[in-house]
Parts: sequence; C-alpha cells; structure tokens
Amino acid sequence: MDAQGRGRAENIDPADQWVLNPDTGEYELRLAPSAPQSAVPGPRRARSAGAAVRSRTTAPGRDAPDREDAPGPEIPSQRRRRAAPAEPPPGRRGRRPAKKSRTKKALVWTGGTLALVLVAGAGGTYLYIEHLNGNITSVSDDGASTGGFSKDKAINILLIGTDKRTGAGNESYGDKGSVGHADTTILLHVSKDRTNATALSIPRDLIVDIPDCPTTREDGSTEVIPGSQNARFNSSLGQDGRTPSCTMRTVTELTGITPDNFMVADFNAVKTLTTAVGGVEVCLAKDIDDPDSHLKLSKGTHTIQGEQALAFVRTRHAVGTGGDLSRIGLQQQFLSALMRKLKSNDTLTSPSKMIKLAEAGTEALTVDSQLNSITKLKDLGLELGKLNTKNLTFTTVPVQDNPAETVKATVVIDESKAPQVFDMIKNDVSFTEVKQQKAAAQAKEEKAAAARLKGAKADPSEVRVRILNGGAKPGSAQETLNWLQNDEGMTKSENGGNAPEELSRTTLEYAPDQADQARRLAAVMGLPGSALKPGESVTNAQGLPTMTLTLGKDFKGAGVSLTTPTKVPEGVPKSTADKVECAK
Repeated sequence: MDAQGRGRAENIDPADQWVLNPDTGEYELRLAPSAPQSAVPGPRRARSAGAAVRSRTTAPGRDAPDREDAPGPEIPSQRRRRAAPAEPPPGRRGRRPAKKSRTKKALVWTGGTLALVLVAGAGGTYLYIEHLNGNITSVSDDGASTGGFSKDKAINILLIGTDKRTGAGNESYGDKGSVGHADTTILLHVSKDRTNATALSIPRDLIVDIPDCPTTREDGSTEVIPGSQNARFNSSLGQDGRTPSCTMRTVTELTGITPDNFMVADFNAVKTLTTAVGGVEVCLAKDIDDPDSHLKLSKGTHTIQGEQALAFVRTRHAVGTGGDLSRIGLQQQFLSALMRKLKSNDTLTSPSKMIKLAEAGTEALTVDSQLNSITKLKDLGLELGKLNTKNLTFTTVPVQDNPAETVKATVVIDESKAPQVFDMIKNDVSFTEVKQQKAAAQAKEEKAAAARLKGAKADPSEVRVRILNGGAKPGSAQETLNWLQNDEGMTKSENGGNAPEELSRTTLEYAPDQADQARRLAAVMGLPGSALKPGESVTNAQGLPTMTLTLGKDFKGAGVSLTTPTKVPEGVPKSTADKVECAK
C-alpha cells in the first residue's frame, strides 16, 4: 500500500517512497511520518492497491502487447514534500538516505537485442511483485542446463536475441516470416569470486553440429527433434520447432560449457529498455546511413533509444566489412554503453527508472523455468551487481572463413584459437588482469600444487606408469599408451583398462620416490600441478612399483595439454565495458 492508500497522498510522490536499502541492495517502501489519520474503509483501500497494478492476460508463448500501446504505471517526477518531524513517532521508521557508495549492490542488467533486466525486489509490495511475476514468460530447459545458477559457483547465462518480428513497428526488421532464429547470442560467464566476467559472442553464421534435442511442447507432450550436421548456428532456435533448450545444447556441444540458465528476447527488448533508462550514449567514427537497418547518424557521439537503438544494434552494411562479425563488434560497443548507463547512480538511485525497467524487462524476457520469478531474477541480479565494468570483457568465438565456400557466407571455428578461449572460460580464467579473491586454504593448495612441478625430472626411459580410463572417450588409454611408447620414449608404460570410477579431471598418483618420474610425465602430457596426487606406492602386473595415470572426462587426446591457458590467444579481439569505443 502506498501513501494514497493510507489517505496521506497530498504532497507525497509515490516514486519518492521507494528507498534503496544499502545493506540488502533492495528497494523498500518507506512512509514518511505523519499526523494520525482517520481509518480508510476496506473496499477503498483495495481499490487503491488494485489501481497500481495493470492487468496482463497474455498467455505464455503468445506475443506480448507492444509497450507503446500498453504502457506500464507512470511515476510522476519528484515533487517537494512537507518536512517530516525531526524525530519519527514511536514505532515508526523515518527515511534513511541511500548511500551511493553501496548502490552497486542493486543491479539492472541487459544484453543488446537480448534484454536481461534484473530488479532488486521491493519489500512490502506483494501485489506489485505478483504483477511482475505475471509479466514473465518461462519455458522448459528440457534438461539442457545445469539446473540453475548457484551463488557459490561460477555462473554461465546464455543470452539469446531472436529476429522474430513481434510487436508494433517491427514489420520492416528481420525476415518477414521468421519463426525467431538465434540472431544474436552471448554466453555470459561470471567468475566464481565475482571479480570478473566474460561475454562471448557466438556468430549466427558459424557452422556447427546441432545435436538431437529433447523438447517439451506447449501442450506438455515431448519429442526429440533430430539434430543437423554442418548447420548455421542460428538455426539451433526456431528451425524445425527448436526451442531455446536446443540452442543451449548446441552451445554445450560447441564449447564444452553447460549454461546454467537462458534468457531470450525479441526486437522490442532493446527499444523498451533503452527508453526506460532515458537512452544510452554511443560513438561513431564516421557517418552512417543504412537503408536496411534505418540507421542514419552523423560522426560523433549520440544518445539513442527506442527505434534508433534497435537500428543501431541491427546495422551491419555500414560498419567494418559489412558482415555479421562487424555487427557483433557494434553490438558489443552498444552493450558496454548500456552497461555503464545501468550501473550509473542516476539509474540505480531512481525509483521511477527502476520501476520502468522492471516493467520493460519482465515483459521483454522469456526465461527458463529456473528463472521464472522476480525473486530468482533479483538473486541473479545481486550476484551480477558485484561486478566492476572494467573487468567485464567482450570477445567473440575465434572463427575463419568457411573453406568449403567460394562465395564467403559462413564461418567455421578457428581450431588454433577457439579451444583456448573455451578452456579459459571453462576453467574460470579472467580475460582481464584482476586480483583474485581467494581463500587462504585455496591459495595454500594452489601454491602446493605448483611446487609439485618443480624439481628434477627422470629420463623418459625410467618412467613407469599404468594408464586407466576414468571417463575419457573409449580407447583413450590405448591411444595414450601408443603415444607415450612410440613418440615419447616411455616404454615402461602399460594399459590398465577402465578405472573403478569416473573422474571429472585427469590425475597422476605417485609415491614420494617417484616424484621425478611424475614431473617428467606431467611435462610431457601438459598436466597441471593440481593433477599430481602424492600417495603410496602401487605395483603393476609384474610386481614393480608404478605410477597410476587416470584419464578423466577432461582428457582431450594424446599429446593435448591439460594445463589451463592463462592468456587470450594472439589476435583474438576483446574489449572491456568501461571503455568508450567508436564504431568504424
């Protein structure tokens, strides 16, 4: 209930009653003290509360009303209020000013044509929270995710922007009959310690293998949509009835990273969100007049919103080489600008903007069933709010022109660079220089692991090791045995068959007097110090002491290093969200 519902509405702006609590990162309803009022009849109170809630009856899966046709509750600009007594009456709390230094605990986040808005919830506003929950459309992840993000782990969110032309004013954009393909896709990785994040753009024209996709239909029935070999990435959504869970499976197949959650938005998202924050500032290094995207801007800095913002993120013929990769760079520049605007104090400390963002964001999103409430979105938002924009890196999957094409229309993975980028994300390695927030116990373990690799190394001919398959693909133990014996001179190695249990990571167990052998094998195989496990001596079939190498699920093949890279490959473009870059 607001002040109007209590009969105290004279000079009080509803927007002014929402105050950021710096201790929780949430907006709370704070009512200024006043003189005692006569009781307000029940029915009148109910009407006041109901008036603040705009009904929404759009069923999941159907187009939502256009924002211009169905505006959310308008919050008037701030007005001068009557001065409150110096001391609030007993039992009443007075307002406390929000501490700007703590406002980063509350976050509103978005992703280009794929909009993500997370609102720090409002205590005591049950009806409004229920209204926002009603705005959200959710669909099943069909078992393609990890089951949802965790506060104590790294977070991977798949953000998908479709080219579906829903909403008024979007008729001239995208393919006229498009079912909504994965036109813009970003895998957002947030580090476990929340010190950094990486936003990895996946080109829509990348050639990939789309796996078979178990899919739940709107009527509750299930089916398996057959996969496709050598298909464009954007056909992982919409084509043949594929849902976002299929795009999620395709990303896992491509990168080896399983997303925790997904979020999907269409063209209206970028229009409504940029308008809600009052526009974002972008920079052009040259004049742009693109009749296809309807973008016409002069060289220099501009504040854009609505239709103009959508045109900006969709233009491609007027920038760079005129292809989709150039448009990705433009979108990343736009997202950086939008991120800076959303993290600014004039957004985070404005209740009216936060309410408009809550309306726009919840109506623009389709999320998986693990993120189907404003409370869950808020929890995710508070995790993302711990980030500093200077440590949010935008990059793109390393690709090269498809060699099978005469006329270049698609791209393929750059095998010399992409695996390293994927490994860095998978192993939570920052793309920027940050001071890691590691617990003392973890730091001690890492130091001990690194020390295991230091010291003398035995001659390859003296290395005796038994190889077990503990989760690697079938035949890996024999493949490794052949490689060690024939290529590396480790003739005292043998195939021990399958391990008693599967391991997520490869390990090498050895006795103290075998440390020099362990260091040699680790150097040859590219094993990290954490893979070396000092223990007791074991014997092989001949009764001789031997080390035990167990190939885990992370094993990539004989001769492929398992040491996590620490630097981005040469030539892979990257930028951080704190820097202003002009589109060329």
